[in-house]
Amino acid sequence: MTDKIKIYHNPRCSKSRQTMELLNSKGVEPNVVEYLKTPPSKQELTEILAMLGLEPRQLMRTKEAEYKENGLDDESLSRDQLIEAMLEHPKLIERPIVISNGKAAIGRPPETVLDII
Repeated sequence: MTDKIKIYHNPRCSKSRQTMELLNSKGVEPNVVEYLKTPPSKQELTEILAMLGLEPRQLMRTKEAEYKENGLDDESLSRDQLIEAMLEHPKLIERPIVISNGKAAIGRPPETVLDII
């Protein structure tokens, strides 16, 4: 645990709260980013996708109203368009995301983040 650990957190999400509790139980006090209030930059989101080894749509909450309302199920949308949509509607970003030592993990289930801390 050499680098500061960061969590993209939504306090209203049970999985996000469980992941925070798990980190705290391991003695980890992460840098908390409430991404609905402070969304990642385009560069940060691109780096997160690379660390996760995912394409934008794989990090999107496809059941959110914003997904359908904005036609994001359109397969012809480019990677860049999907990233822009997540920046415009951060609610679409899957949560929680933990970043540690140049690696990232989605806390679903929360225990998956233990692999990177």
